[in-house]
Amino acid sequence: MLATTEFALLRRVATEQATNRAPSLVAAVVRDGKLAWSGARGFVDGASPDTDTQYRLGSITKSMVAALVMRLRDAGELDLSDPLERHLPGTAFGKLTIAQLLSHTGGLTSESPGSWWERSLGGDWAALEASVTPAELKHRPGSRFHYSNVGYGALGELVARLRGTSWLQAMRSELLGPLGMSRTTDHPEGRHARGWAVHPFADVLLPEPSPDAGAMAPAGQLWSSITDLARWTSFIGGHTGDVLHPDTVAEMRALNTVDDGDAWTSGYGLGLQLFRHNGRRLAGHTGSMPGFLACTLVDEASGTGGLVLTNSTAGVALVSLTVDLISIVDEYEPRLPADWRPAEIDPELLALTGLWHWGPTPYHLRVLPNGWLSLAPADGDGRASRFRPEGEHWVGLDGYYAGETLRVGRGTDGVPQHLDLATFIFTRTPYDPSAPVPGGVDPDGWR
Repeated sequence: MLATTEFALLRRVATEQATNRAPSLVAAVVRDGKLAWSGARGFVDGASPDTDTQYRLGSITKSMVAALVMRLRDAGELDLSDPLERHLPGTAFGKLTIAQLLSHTGGLTSESPGSWWERSLGGDWAALEASVTPAELKHRPGSRFHYSNVGYGALGELVARLRGTSWLQAMRSELLGPLGMSRTTDHPEGRHARGWAVHPFADVLLPEPSPDAGAMAPAGQLWSSITDLARWTSFIGGHTGDVLHPDTVAEMRALNTVDDGDAWTSGYGLGLQLFRHNGRRLAGHTGSMPGFLACTLVDEASGTGGLVLTNSTAGVALVSLTVDLISIVDEYEPRLPADWRPAEIDPELLALTGLWHWGPTPYHLRVLPNGWLSLAPADGDGRASRFRPEGEHWVGLDGYYAGETLRVGRGTDGVPQHLDLATFIFTRTPYDPSAPVPGGVDPDGWR
């Protein structure tokens, strides 16, 4: 990074740490899947923390558990629409779907019954399951967003049952190991920050406990470092290695539910929090445990990500700080567009390009550099989608036609004659009488 960029980033971090009295605070920025900048303020055991110092992640743990669930889905071990009882029979909330648990739309209670779980030694799954009675279903499933730590306790048990091991061991072998995240652990190892509460009216500290959460651990147990969390931030942005296909992570980033109603500044996907800020769309997760706050976010458009770790129970403005780090980088060092280059395109695809009509409405079909198709209204206003080839046909990726099949109808000479898209017929000329237009075309033609 340029010296001016680095100073602006450090000043923002220093201002946050000093103004909100954080014992220590570390932050970083990622670009192109790599750690591009990091900075620290405050002290851990009398010295400045570094990129290897561990802090507790809190609910960022949930996003990693969600990735394990998506691996099971991609492997055919489950479907997101499966009720939980198909895999964990006997629970009082077994009719909730896996997708509802991932997106916090099942209506399940936010906290586990009994003692405040974040400050209490946790029991096993049997104890947690027994404590969650039908009374802990607080809302009609699917009716609204209601954050549920209990739901992720259940998802951790789901991973354990289907993998035949603990959720933590599955995470180590399937996610942390392959991504090189060796400093992400269930308890602190090596140099780590102690969790503190800062007195609201005096500059004094109180140590916070960090007991093992037991069956609730998948909701917020993990500890990590800036180096490891930068790798996870890059993962959320699409640099997924062999852990998940980038399309699956894009599915996790897609909006499932809105958290704040009409405003739609925050929402939730599948294991990922979503934010909109000044035209940006950001995905990631925040974390909060007694003595610790954490945040990781990535801008889907620019690919720039920010992350923050601090050992304070409250006070640090996590989301605004992380968003500011991303904004500073993209403002001070905006990305240059890549050089345009000709693409290697299947010559047969060229016959599909050009002008098509949905009834009287003109559309343009283009071949994208990766061999996908783009179908969009000629005036830019209306239903537009991209399509990826699957066998002899094409499947919509986004927009109105997401998931729908595009078929090419050809004449006896093999020349493309019409497009059949979710029963809509697109023709080279408006209502071409030689094409199978539903309802037929008036024999007297246009007049």
